[in-house]
Amino acid sequence: MHSSKDTKWTRTSGVTILEVLVVLSIIALIAAVAGPRLIGYLGRAKTDTADLQAEQLRQAVQLFYIDVGRYPSDGEGLAALLASPPGESSWQGPYLETEDAITDPWGRDYVYVAPEEGSDFSVMSFGLDGTRGGTGEDADVGR
Repeated sequence: MHSSKDTKWTRTSGVTILEVLVVLSIIALIAAVAGPRLIGYLGRAKTDTADLQAEQLRQAVQLFYIDVGRYPSDGEGLAALLASPPGESSWQGPYLETEDAITDPWGRDYVYVAPEEGSDFSVMSFGLDGTRGGTGEDADVGR
């Protein structure tokens, strides 16, 4: 067995600056290649999450409709899924577990538009940029 006292350190022992620079260069190359791909996966994951959450909100709105007999108004919005609208005795909610459920992955509230004559209601997120339209991570999610 060798102990630390038996180790003889010489001028050539250890790691040279050149070896450290080579290892750092390799790590930088790997980060340069893998970094953008990982960021792309993160963006797509947020978009997929927003799409799933918007669908869950649509289902909660349908449950509200079954209980109350109408859809929430634009003024009530998705908050009507969390707390009973004033004077609504047939409300059986809350239809969502937490207030965070009406916030998209980018930290903004989902947009709810009440149905008009001959149209369906919509629940959507405007994506990363928070404005209507766009492509990729900026694209609108939901319907």
